Amino acid sequence: MHFTDLTDVEQRVLGCLIEKRWTTPDQYPLSINALRLACNQSTNRDPVTRYTEDQLFQAGQRLSKYGLARLASGHSSRTTKYRHLAEEGLGLNRDQLALLCVLLLRGPQTPGELKQRSERLVDSELTLADVERVLAELTDRGYVTDLGRRPGQKEDRWAQLLGGEAPQPVEGFSGVGLTASRDFQRPPSDAGAERPIPDQYRPAAPPAATAAQVSALEQRVAALEADLTSLREQLADLLG
Repeated sequence: MHFTDLTDVEQRVLGCLIEKRWTTPDQYPLSINALRLACNQSTNRDPVTRYTEDQLFQAGQRLSKYGLARLASGHSSRTTKYRHLAEEGLGLNRDQLALLCVLLLRGPQTPGELKQRSERLVDSELTLADVERVLAELTDRGYVTDLGRRPGQKEDRWAQLLGGEAPQPVEGFSGVGLTASRDFQRPPSDAGAERPIPDQYRPAAPPAATAAQVSALEQRVAALEADLTSLREQLADLLG
């Protein structure tokens, strides 16, 4: 198994174990119920998920096999609890792990966003230069990648690679919000040539109205006009 094979649920579980170790140490290691609440919370998560306890248990078991987590329940405990082993499994220090954690939980982000959102996870506040340095270190290790800038943004966006290749912006579709993944790759480019929009991304043409629909609509309009004329006549009688 390679770290780039982690599924979405495994990534979310690992990110939550890293986060809660530092933000709620009194509740760490996490039980399956606490892990469910952490994974599915509506704040500081993108996307918001609805994983079941069985899904999270299976993900925790797989992370344990990968050497990224382990069971932390006592011999007399009936509650299954997990702790992460990301420092040893990935060979990262706290600052590196903090940025990776935020990327795992919230998706691609700019260095400025990572600086703000990692403040509660690091020993001391990172400067923007510190964040950029740590991102470079993670890039050298193959854990993150630079996605470039979105239209209108001043900073590049970075994505983690524990689940494999990150989506890349599709050239020629600026502002449309499309990305290329392993299932949709960029078409080959010709210098100066305009790229046509693939058929699957073209808006569907509205269905043509049938003669019956047009006739029914005309009847409704005629009826409304007749009602309006009648109301006007009644109003004129009242006023006269």
